[in-house]
Amino acid sequence: MQAKILPFGFALILFISCFQIVGQKPQKVEDIYLPDGDKVEVKVWVQDLEIPWSLVFLPDGRALVSERPGRIRLIENGKLVPEPYMIINVKHIGEGGLMGLAVHPDFPNKPYIYAMYTYESDGKIFNRVIRIKDEGRKGVFDKVIIDSILGARFHNGGRIKFGPDKMLYITTGEIFKGELAQDLNSLNGKILRLTPDGEIPSDNPFPNSPIYSYGHRNPQGLAWHPETGDLFESEHGPSGEYGRFGHDEINIIVKGGNYGWPKVIGAPGEKEYIDPIVVWKDATPPSGMTFYKGDLFVATLRSEALIRIKLQRSGKSYKVTKIERWFAFDKRRGKYGRLRDVVVGPDGNLYVLTSNRDGRGNPQPGDDKIYQIIFKK
Repeated sequence: MQAKILPFGFALILFISCFQIVGQKPQKVEDIYLPDGDKVEVKVWVQDLEIPWSLVFLPDGRALVSERPGRIRLIENGKLVPEPYMIINVKHIGEGGLMGLAVHPDFPNKPYIYAMYTYESDGKIFNRVIRIKDEGRKGVFDKVIIDSILGARFHNGGRIKFGPDKMLYITTGEIFKGELAQDLNSLNGKILRLTPDGEIPSDNPFPNSPIYSYGHRNPQGLAWHPETGDLFESEHGPSGEYGRFGHDEINIIVKGGNYGWPKVIGAPGEKEYIDPIVVWKDATPPSGMTFYKGDLFVATLRSEALIRIKLQRSGKSYKVTKIERWFAFDKRRGKYGRLRDVVVGPDGNLYVLTSNRDGRGNPQPGDDKIYQIIFKK
């Protein structure tokens, strides 16, 4: 019998996958579906947006939302202002474009907004974070905070947030080049940490480096536990690389920690890597997230659910006690479509952004929208 010769690409995937360590899901609970949520009322707050990515509230009552094609939009008194707050020349390709927004922790004394976006230079794609000066109804470019992060059609990361330490945290994807996530000379596949002026903090884990943690595939959510200050992160698992699929994650980020991609997926318990606390083996991909009344809320894309994760603390560790998929009928269908971000508003309600016009969703009339989620007493 003549031996079959595998195509090179398939043979390479098979070869690499043999050396990739695959673990189980760490949580002991199964997801529960709640198509109506849990004692909530959902209202449309703003509509007619184009692929909104990030929402931030300012202390004077204004709000800003980024649209991936390159517009920052202003919301005043719950109304979308027709004229953009700022237009940024972005490379709107695939998952790239205008992504995360953040507000200076000392705003308005330091009236700065931060934005992360994809751009093209000399035929190459990059990501950068800039600082914008707020001038009421418009924003004006102030300075570049960090630049030359490799970009691509997919896996740009894009979430930026200030932590309780008043440092700026930035998530970067590995642009479908898994080896970059393990390379400490690369800014890709990382969580970065900088001062509000773009300097490297002296207590970062690696000398003269903005890298805070590494071994990430495509991290898109950051949230700090309100009591402990621990940093939680959401991350997209493989979508075909090395013959693997699913395995989306929620991680607790430790300074200098290696989260394993592409060498491990799931929670295999390997000493040199840090396991996630949640793994969804079916593609969920989680995006923006926030803590609300002690629970972690996660906006998800393909699974079209707002996920609530209930946690129990024991010393320095956490146990997942319950996972609820709000507004979802099953693993692929939800009431409001793809969800990109969830934030707590100044009124104590949750606000959720849809992403139905991103080429992967099914737009409904008025999409994209920001929904207000009001908790009934």
